[in-house]
Amino acid sequence: MAPSYLFDSLDPPPRPPPVSVTEELGGAGSERRPLADRLRPGRLEDVVGQEHLLAPEAPLGRMVSAGALGSVILWGPPGVGKTTIARLLAAGTDLAFVQISAIFSGVADLRKVFEAAKQRLRMGGGTLLFVDEIHRFNRAQQDGFLPHMEDGSIVLVGATTENPSFELNAALLSRAQVLTLRRLDDDALERLLARAEDELGGGPLPLSAEARAALRAMADGDGRALLGLAEQAAVAGAEKTLESKDLPTLLARRAPVYDKSGEEHYNLISALHKSVRGSDPDAALYWLARMLEGGEDPNYISRRVVRMSVEDIGLADPAALQQCLAASETYRQLGSPEGELAIAQAVIYLALAPKSNAAYVAYKASRRSAAATGSTPPPAHILNAPTKLMKEMGYGDGYAYDHDAEDGFSGQDYFPAEVRDRSFYAPVERGYEREMSKRLTYFKKLRAEKGHD
Repeated sequence: MAPSYLFDSLDPPPRPPPVSVTEELGGAGSERRPLADRLRPGRLEDVVGQEHLLAPEAPLGRMVSAGALGSVILWGPPGVGKTTIARLLAAGTDLAFVQISAIFSGVADLRKVFEAAKQRLRMGGGTLLFVDEIHRFNRAQQDGFLPHMEDGSIVLVGATTENPSFELNAALLSRAQVLTLRRLDDDALERLLARAEDELGGGPLPLSAEARAALRAMADGDGRALLGLAEQAAVAGAEKTLESKDLPTLLARRAPVYDKSGEEHYNLISALHKSVRGSDPDAALYWLARMLEGGEDPNYISRRVVRMSVEDIGLADPAALQQCLAASETYRQLGSPEGELAIAQAVIYLALAPKSNAAYVAYKASRRSAAATGSTPPPAHILNAPTKLMKEMGYGDGYAYDHDAEDGFSGQDYFPAEVRDRSFYAPVERGYEREMSKRLTYFKKLRAEKGHD
């Protein structure tokens, strides 16, 4: 027998009537179920915050209206309705709803699901297979869905919090439409709170206006988390109206969504880097704080800040690199939270520093040139000649020692004969690179005067 958690129903569920949420999910013992489960929508139009997918003219709305549902991947943060939408899609298209979790299911479980779906298809029925956390399946397991999607045995609805581009096979993505669910905004969260108050039956929650806004902020866009907080608030505020200052001690704040090895990690460090590059210290501090609040390792951030100093500031302000190295060392000595202030200081310095990527561009251009010219040897006059044979071969002949020149500059050529002079470094007219530009112009002029232009 397949594990009981694999199936919600093997028969197509009846299409839900247009009744209220409480009527749909009420009944004996319903008050003992979590509020989020009691308020699970019974119709697609009751799902909040995802109108861009569920409205009549939106992708899923059109599919349900046409009665022709294709395989989809629902990508979005936790608590925004992925499971609920999958259930309602099955009901709206007369498909049997079968749910598995990639965390608990293996190949044997999938084989039983596919066989049951084929039997159902032979009897004229269809199957919506909802796979929660689909990104947890490995590549071979993901490939196992393909033939059953192609022969019509299943309509696959996968749910993932991870970027499908990175976590799912290209073959699977080519057969399923990726739909992005949005983090619930303040308006959607307020609508959920109003439903919670109706369900709890005690009138408005015991919250001041500021506390109500703070409660929504604590949910961080997660509807399930908001309803859990609302239940806590109803109990905690039984004797008085709660103020925003009461919430941190009475309610469990939802941890920010942040995966230190996943896409959110790269999204936030990208936001920090681009804010620094865009000379916006306030935005840079915000993204720095978001990463720290999410539990990011400050050592990782400090390494990336050092990289920013050489990539985006460079020689326009040579002190920027020293600021970042000092911040990194300060954090190693002080640790958290004191050392994080040094990182914040470095971020502010970088954001307000003059910007130049001239050194970075020059470095990349020189690497391309080096790769293209292969093992071309240096000109003989700049080679050392430690042996008699090497001297006889002309190593070092004609080398001009720059310090012997009157102006300390010989103007000799240092490129291989096959390469000749190439220009990689083009300083900008910002910050200290103005001085570098003057020096570059000066040496080019001297080289021309000495006949080496």
